[in-house]
Amino acid sequence: MKKALFILFIMIFISCKNESKSTEIAQTTTKETTTELKSEIVETTSDIPVLNFEQFEKYLQIEDDNIHVVNFWATWCAPCVKELPHFEAVNQEYKDKNVKVLLVSLDFNLKKLNSFLVKNELKSEKVLLDDPDQNAWISKVSKDWSGSIPATVIYKKGKRKFYEHSFTKAELESELRNFIN
Repeated sequence: MKKALFILFIMIFISCKNESKSTEIAQTTTKETTTELKSEIVETTSDIPVLNFEQFEKYLQIEDDNIHVVNFWATWCAPCVKELPHFEAVNQEYKDKNVKVLLVSLDFNLKKLNSFLVKNELKSEKVLLDDPDQNAWISKVSKDWSGSIPATVIYKKGKRKFYEHSFTKAELESELRNFIN
């Protein structure tokens, strides 16, 4: 984008002797720049609910026949990003076993998050937990949670388990089997 604007400036500056040509070039370059901007906007658009903890808390207490896997992550957390494909795979492979995956982003930058989501085509349900008072809600997720991510809660009706570490796919499936059986 900056490069396109710089090129536009140079082209206008150099061709200012021939006004009709510079106008034509400026119009063409402006159209190209506008097209680039529009495609950038399309590429970074994602529909992700932005919730505070009060709005989000219901996702930790759903009473149904499903096994709920709630993963807390962020785009700036390398172990989180590394394990996301495992949650995506589980979401697809275990949906017939009533497993529901929810990816809870703790990102600060919605534009960066949206770009990441579009680029990585995450299919699991996603929310952005945007509540700056972590000290008030971290212990409500789990009294054992220090606040580090990745962190995951797996629960079904009366059974609940909290994990403050990253998963391999095999480890995640092993934990799920404890809830399926």
